[in-house]
Formats: sequence, structure tokens, C-alpha cells
Amino acid sequence: MNATTTRGCLLAALACVLVGGSFTANSLLGDYPYAGGQFLRYGLACLLLIPLAGPGAAARLRVLAARQWARLALLAAVGMVGFNLAVLAAERTAEPAVPGVFVGCAPVVVAVVVPLLDGRRPRRAVLYGAFMVAAGAFAVQGWGRTDTAGLVWSAGALAGEVGFAVLAMPVLRPLGPRLLSATVCAVAALESAAAGLLLDGTAWLRRPDATETAALLWQAAIVTVVGFVCWYMGMQRIGAERATLFSGLIPVAAACTAPLVGTGSYGLAQAAGSALVGAGVALGSGALNRTPRRRSRPVHGAHDAHDVHDAHDVHDAHHVPEAPAVPEPPDAPGAREGARPLARKQR
Repeated sequence: MNATTTRGCLLAALACVLVGGSFTANSLLGDYPYAGGQFLRYGLACLLLIPLAGPGAAARLRVLAARQWARLALLAAVGMVGFNLAVLAAERTAEPAVPGVFVGCAPVVVAVVVPLLDGRRPRRAVLYGAFMVAAGAFAVQGWGRTDTAGLVWSAGALAGEVGFAVLAMPVLRPLGPRLLSATVCAVAALESAAAGLLLDGTAWLRRPDATETAALLWQAAIVTVVGFVCWYMGMQRIGAERATLFSGLIPVAAACTAPLVGTGSYGLAQAAGSALVGAGVALGSGALNRTPRRRSRPVHGAHDAHDVHDAHDVHDAHHVPEAPAVPEPPDAPGAREGARPLARKQR
């Protein structure tokens, strides 16, 4: 791997580890209204991200077409608010491992869907790695009791996970990671408020206590701000197919941290599954490929000198469409929350 691919892999891995390791915050927010919690989380994250969006942010938003704004609204509704709602609804009638196993299949779906949308065949190494990641995530989490409703909502969570990656790529180019994160957080906050008023009426929002405040601050500042920016910066460098492979680290991180707070154990099955996830990520991301990569041509339209430097730094052995060098506004280096094996994993 070249330096750009390595940085992209590390950023995607950090984002997913933050999600998987944040499951303790979920247990502290179990009694807080869902829509109100999402509103506060995404609203605060947006306020924190706005000063980091960089110069020209307003101008970049003004030139977005109506279809791009529609994609942003769909990204927030499906990949953030809808994803979290699907996981919580699935856990009403299914054990937490069930939606976790479904979400663990996201790398396989993305490895097939993205190439088809680009009019090409799936890359064999990425597809094989995705199957290994899905199998490893299953080994880490296991299976649990469920019913038809639990399976349907779990499938909805899978769709949200896939949408979070696939829907973002076309708007990641013009906005960059930080402005995209700020924008989708603002849209998700508005959608959460609308859903809360519609479903819960005046009870959708209340003042959080000290413990809930600390949990919301963690979810907003660390999991959402840091996690989202790292995720989109990683996806910007290595593409949606390879970045989604790292979502297999979410249940691994959750399983590793669960014993620290007494909500789970880490045994041989978790260790074997973690190893399989790691092997799948290494295979699919190209970490095992030592073939020299040729330098791609510079990307036109970078916003500043930093963008031009990053564009020249992108390498691509096969010149694959899913991992283009994306013009990067000054974005320097996150559903999400994760719970016991994916219990109440939230983005």
C-alpha cells in the first residue's frame, strides 16, 4: 500500500473502533427519548463542526444542485436516523446479536452494489475479504432469538449501514469530509426533531440529567465529530468498498471493551472472529498487496494548495473508479454508537 491508502485505512479503522468502543454510552441513554437524543447529538455535533468546515463552505453549499440536497436528506434519513431507529426497533423483539449479524454483512453488499452502480464487476479480493469480515463478525457476536419483525428491522438496519457509505460518495467530492459531516448532522437533527414531534408529541425532548449529558457529549464530540470526519476522510482515500470492510471492527471493538464494564466477555469465539475480521480487512483493503502502484494524474478543481497536494498523493494500481483521488477541502484528521455486540449501535 502507498501512503495515501495507508492513511485511508487507518482513518476508517479509527472511526469504526470509536463506534464499537462507544457502547457504554448507549446504556446510559436507555431511558432518554430516542428522537430527542438524536436531535441533541447531531445538533451539537453540527455546531462543533461548523467552525472546522473551512473557508468557502457556504459557497460550496450554495452551488449544490437540488438532487444533491435530496441525496443529503436521504443519507441522513437512511444512514443515520433510520439506521438507529431500525436497530432499536429490532432489539424490541430480537436479541442484540441479530441486527449485529445483519449489519456485519454490509461489506458484502457494498462490495457488490458499488461496482454494479459503476458498471463494472466486483473486485475479487474485496469481495473475498468482505465475506471473511462478515463471517468474523458473526463469530464475534453469535446469533440470538428473534421473530419476523426482528428480522425485518434488522434488514432495515443493514440497508441503513449500506446507505451510509453508498449515498455519501457523490456528495463527498464537492463538500469534503468536514463540511459533509456538518451538513448531514444538521439535516439529521432537523429530521430527528420532526420525527420526535410526530411520534412523541411534546414528550420528544427533555432536559438530560448529568449522566445523560455526559453520554450525549461523548456521542456528539467523539463518536460523531471525530468518527464521521475520520470515516469520510478514509472513504475519500480508499473508496466505499474498502472502507466498509472496516465496519467489521465495530463488533470486535465492542467485544473487547465489554468486559471493562461487565457487560460481556471475550472468549475463544471472539478471538477467532476478531482474527478472521482482521484477515478479511487485510485482504480486501490491499494491505497484503505489495505491488508498486503508479501515481494517478492530479485531480482538477481542488480548493486550495492542500487539496492539490492530496490529489497528487493519490495512487491507484488498477485505476479503480471506487477509490478516486477526491478533491479535499482543508479537512484534517462518528450510528455512531455501538453497544454490546452491536446492541443499540447508533450512528
